[in-house]
Amino acid sequence: MTTGYLNTVSTPIGPFTTITDDSRETVLASGWTSDPADLVPLIHSTLRPSSLKTVKTLPVITEAVVAYHQGELSSVNQVAVQQISGPFLMDAWAVLRKIEPGEPVTYTEFAALAGRPAAIRGAATACARNAAALFVPCHRVLRMDGSLGGFSWGLPAKQWLLVHESTWAGK
Repeated sequence: MTTGYLNTVSTPIGPFTTITDDSRETVLASGWTSDPADLVPLIHSTLRPSSLKTVKTLPVITEAVVAYHQGELSSVNQVAVQQISGPFLMDAWAVLRKIEPGEPVTYTEFAALAGRPAAIRGAATACARNAAALFVPCHRVLRMDGSLGGFSWGLPAKQWLLVHESTWAGK
């Protein structure tokens, strides 16, 4: 039996919840919701905790989330994340973590950065199956025409994140 830890903080775009492993330092799932039932199914079955304990803070992670929403965009970069899938998705998630705030890319560019230029649908799948929103910034990927495309936490949240990052990037 493994215990995961859960923390929810208020942000300008709504409650943000993080679920971690038993170390309380590695994100298993996160997103703009107050309901852990929205996040638990996103966690790979081999990583999914059998129980969750709500805590007031996850020291490094909670601080990073708050700092990010206050304009310290790099605060989330060093937070550990654990997701499991096939080699392409694992590589794609690592690439997402390297896309700079304020410099979104298209799905085509993302596929090329992930080493599979023809895998545009695969790149979209990597974004759709990303359990660790914010820490693995899939919101930084746009359609070819620059429109938002999809986002698990809603297009208004994606738009807010992109505007927030363009405002604070480089400051």
